[in-house]
Amino acid sequence: MSSLADELKQMIIDVLALEDIAIDDIDNDAPLFGEGLGLDSIDALELGVALKKNYNIHLNAESTETREYFKSVHSLVQLIESQRQN
Repeated sequence: MSSLADELKQMIIDVLALEDIAIDDIDNDAPLFGEGLGLDSIDALELGVALKKNYNIHLNAESTETREYFKSVHSLVQLIESQRQN
């Protein structure tokens, strides 16, 4: 899992231009929004586009499941792995 998690962390840093953050600064289980990394809804949209482009993952912005996937790097890894199995 670590390589996909690191890949996702790098994508988050690149897509959102988080210049002061390194891969090691992002905990796999830390919240991406609010108290964790501090991302907002616009960041979520940009991440959704990047996930679609890089991993061919289609998300429903209104879905409760989607909010669950965006909780942490770990939950995004689980999403990508589950989509790859389909």
